[in-house]
Amino acid sequence: MCGRKTLTRDIQSIIEELAIDMWNSNDLYPNYNITPSQMAPILIGENNSRIVKLMQWGLIPQWANEESIGAKMFNARAETILEKPSFQNLVQQNRCIIIADGYYEWKRSSNSSQPYYIYHPEYKLLPMAGLWNTWKSSTNQIIDSYTVITTIPQKNIDHIHQRMPVILNPISIDEWIHCDTVHSSQAMMNLVPYSRPLSFHSVSTLVNSPKNNSPDCIRSTENTSTLGLF
Repeated sequence: MCGRKTLTRDIQSIIEELAIDMWNSNDLYPNYNITPSQMAPILIGENNSRIVKLMQWGLIPQWANEESIGAKMFNARAETILEKPSFQNLVQQNRCIIIADGYYEWKRSSNSSQPYYIYHPEYKLLPMAGLWNTWKSSTNQIIDSYTVITTIPQKNIDHIHQRMPVILNPISIDEWIHCDTVHSSQAMMNLVPYSRPLSFHSVSTLVNSPKNNSPDCIRSTENTSTLGLF
């Protein structure tokens, strides 16, 4: 699963790399430990344009009575999204990109859990495929929320965890976000492991606590010569 991620880049560099047409909020600060329930910038397609909106991590389904259910729905498995009532109706109309530049996974053993930071070898963004929804509570509170779609991992990181986010290449982004022109059957062909090996290194357990949010969270605990750069 993917339950922690980072976005440390400034708005202008993100706009340039992802060719964003409109960013609906200037409220963005480097975040080294994004957790479910927090707000984050999400890329959607509207009228053939790329639009960014802030949304809450942890998808709240249309049928939900309480916002709290979103805390359990921060990931969706690519293999089963068409089978799950919470996701199947969103695949055609509510596809999105989660903007991130890295994420964390924990390698678990019988008596320990070691966090790793996983990122692009050239420090580029990792555009993650996702689904989003607008939910309205019984008191008319409106919340836009999202989930990160996961798939099987690349070979070079499968020793860390058995899942990874679906990361889209530049060509796939338009197919995924432009729901009005690209059918879900075509879009879902992009839900595969990322083609380029990612880099990774172990980090301290600082990231275990959502209260910690600093560059120390992504700092390597390994000798430089042992970093996972393949």
